[in-house]
Parts: sequence; structure tokens; C-alpha cells
Amino acid sequence: MYDANYLAARLRNASVGADDSPFLRNHQTGEVVTYGQFFANAEKMAAVLTAAGLTPGDRVAVQAPKTQAMLELYVGTVMAGGVFLPLNTAYTATELEYFLGDATPRVLVCDPARQDSLAPIARACGVSEILTIASDETGSLTDRRDAQSPGFPPVPRAADDLAAILYTSGTTGRSKGAMLTHAALASNSQTLKEYWQFTRDDVLIHALPIFHTHGLFVATNITLMAGASCIFMAGFDADAILGYMPQATALMGVPTFYVRLLEADGLAEAAQNMRLFVSGSAPLLSETHETWRAVTGHAILERYGMTETNMNTSNPYDGDRRAGTVGFPLPGVELKVTDPDTGKTLPQGDIGVIEVRGPNVFAGYWQMPEKTAEELREDGFFITGDLGKIDEDGYVHIVGRGKDLIITGGYNVYPKEVELLVDDLPGVTESAVIGVAHPDFGEAVVAVVVPDKGADVTAGQISDGVSGDLARFKQPKHVVIVDALPRNTMGKVQKNVLRDTYAGLFT
Repeated sequence: MYDANYLAARLRNASVGADDSPFLRNHQTGEVVTYGQFFANAEKMAAVLTAAGLTPGDRVAVQAPKTQAMLELYVGTVMAGGVFLPLNTAYTATELEYFLGDATPRVLVCDPARQDSLAPIARACGVSEILTIASDETGSLTDRRDAQSPGFPPVPRAADDLAAILYTSGTTGRSKGAMLTHAALASNSQTLKEYWQFTRDDVLIHALPIFHTHGLFVATNITLMAGASCIFMAGFDADAILGYMPQATALMGVPTFYVRLLEADGLAEAAQNMRLFVSGSAPLLSETHETWRAVTGHAILERYGMTETNMNTSNPYDGDRRAGTVGFPLPGVELKVTDPDTGKTLPQGDIGVIEVRGPNVFAGYWQMPEKTAEELREDGFFITGDLGKIDEDGYVHIVGRGKDLIITGGYNVYPKEVELLVDDLPGVTESAVIGVAHPDFGEAVVAVVVPDKGADVTAGQISDGVSGDLARFKQPKHVVIVDALPRNTMGKVQKNVLRDTYAGLFT
């Protein structure tokens, strides 16, 4: 009965006739949820949303803890013909107001602890229904789910209909909503399932957040499409992950996961049953790659993706997984390196801007046609803004990022958003925010601040001044007070000089 809904059908197909097979083991409760139970609950979620007034194309915004119920809500939203809009749980009310005002969702799902503070904002943004999910799976949404009967017939949705919107920060501080279609999500997950050789026998340790492409559209979708199972953890716990490895086969993580696991006792023995370790969302240091191989005998498989494109490249499953590279373009994905000024394709080995084209690429930015036209060419190539090259063996290297993007712990931070807040603080003339290498997070946010003449501004005041308006991962981990920022002859701040100057802050 799922066939009319493009993505829902593809998420369900592998488990048809296998309703008693385990899909999810809840780390917190120890409960094992079968495929039959999961999809029955997803159908109930779809019924709840429809009863709340959701119509095809309406957005469902979610800022809630990582739970089984949130996964059911994701699939239920797809079934109901809605557009899933997951939001980082660290976002403040100020940040959330922008997303709700821009996306104008029909429904908001949040933690019960935040309902009272978010309700006025949600109502002002036109949200008609506010539901809740708590970390213990309780809340008004799960209450309504349990009052429904399974059997909801998925709403017909075509390949090019929207399935999700994910917001990605912009250099101006204004976030952009990347529109992801049913086909983009389904095709990418199917490709990765086959490329990484996932089957029903796999058990994935799922410790990633599910408001993010990596945890939701890679880890979860692949598991469902393979008919595999996952050990579902609310967050990263090194000791717990080590304990699960003997009964698991795969782990997907960010570089921070692997750095911390290397510090834990018993890794070499625990990893012997595992077949695959995947890393993404931030650059993996070559040192981490080599140390992991030496300790476990496994080579971490690093891949490259973006909010707008899902996954673009991957090191090979069978073959040489080279440290410092992100492998080859995935089947069906075209990748080229172009001159940033002319857009012409550069010779192999030259460094330029990475552009990609394929069924995985997004449909454009929500309500931003001009921005879409700037970054998505008429021929379908998306200008990623990342700087890279293709070596003589065809491996893709990411050598830098345009627009001064910082990736810390797997999350994107655009300096301009932080700088605008810092510059607005009392006693501040200007600031420059940069990313500096960090042994745990990959990069750390550092604010270099010029105070007003005669002003007695401290690093603590700067940190305190922005903490209420920024998610924790965006907040500076270090503040430097200086007399002036370095500039070139055109007056532009030389962030490369600042990065060189403060490169050793955390090493």
C-alpha cells in the first residue's frame, strides 16, 4: 500500500514480509522494536498529523530529543505527504524564531520543557499545532499516536515532491532552507546502501543526532532500505559503543567519535567483529586515520557530503581508503573542479571550486530563487563553495572551504553570524571569527575582538554576551582581544593571517 508514496515505499520495501525482524534496539530502555511495530507507529504518526490539519506540502518542524518517536515522526511525515524540518536541539529561541518564520510550518514538535517558551513564537509564526516529545518517549504527540489505529494509507507523492527542508547557514548570517525531494533522499540512500554493502545482517551503532543529514538521511535511511537493524543511542558514549561493538557490524560517526574512542581501553579487541567504520561531517585528520588502522586493523572510510547534496563521494569499500582524501564520486554523481572566476573546468590536479551534479542534489533554497540561481547552475551542477582537487588516481581532496566555513564537531558554523552578535556588544569595535585546529572537535570557533578605544572589554564578557543567542557549538571556545585586525591593501580582513597566528591555540 506504500507504492504511491515515492520515498515511503523505498523505506519500507526491504522489510515487507519481515515484520518480526528487529529494526531498533533502544539503548536507554533495552527495548527491541520490530519493523512491524515501527511502521505501525509511523502510520499512527501520519494519522495524528493529518488530524492536526496537515496537508501535502505542509512543513513539520521538529526540535526534540533523539528518540524512537522522532524517527517514527519522520517516516510518518513522509507518509502524510508533509515536509520534515528537523532543527538542531541546541538552537536558542532567537534562532528558532527565524526558522519558524521562514518555513511557516503547520506543526511544531518540541520538548515539553520548551513548550511554554516556544509557544508565543510559534503562534506568531502561524504554527497551528504544537505537540511534544520528551527524551523518555512521553508527550502529547506519543499520547495521540497511541490513541490511533495503524493502517494509514500513505498520501501519494512523486519523485520530485519535497520530503524535507534542512537549514544551512549563510555567510550573511541568514540561514538557507535546502529543499530535498523524495528522489534525492531515496536515490542517495540506495546508492550508499549498495556502495557500502549493507544487508539485513548488518547492525549499525547509531549514535549520531537525527536533526542532521548524517544521522537521519544516511544512517537511518540506509538501515531501513537494507532491512538491517540499529542500536539506537541518544548520543555518543565511548564505553557503551565499545560494549556494543562485539554484537554490531558498523559505526557511522564524526571525527570526534574516533578521537575519543582511541582514548578508551579495549578498543582493539572490541572492534574485531566490526566490518565498517564511516567518518564524515568534518575532515578526519590523517593522524587519526593511521592510528585507528594501527590499533584496530580497520581503515576508516571517509566520505564527503553536504546538506544540499547528501553524499557526493566516498572512499572505496573494497580498495585503498586513503587518509586525507574523500575518495571518488559516488555512482551517478558527477564531480568537477572549476575556476572560481570563470566556472571553467580545471585540469586534473589543479585546485578550484568543487561542483557536483546528480540525483542527490537539492531542488533549491526555500523561498530564495536568487540564491538558488547563484549556486545551482542551469545545467544542474551545484557550486559547493568547497575548494578541492582530484589527484592523478582520481581521489578527491578537500583542501579548504570557501566563505570561511568552520566545521566543529561535525556542525557547520558561519563566522558572520557570530561576528554580527559580537560586534553588537558594548565596547566592541569589530571582530573576526575563525576556525582553529582542535584535537577533539576538528576545528574550534575563535573570536578575535577589537575593543573600542579606551574600553575595558574582557574575553569573559564577550563569551557571556553571545551565549544566550547562539547554540553552544557556535559559541567561541576562545576569545582573543587585540588592538587591530590585519588587513590587505583593499582593507579586507586577512583571516588567513589570523588562522596562522592562532593555529597552535589548542594543539
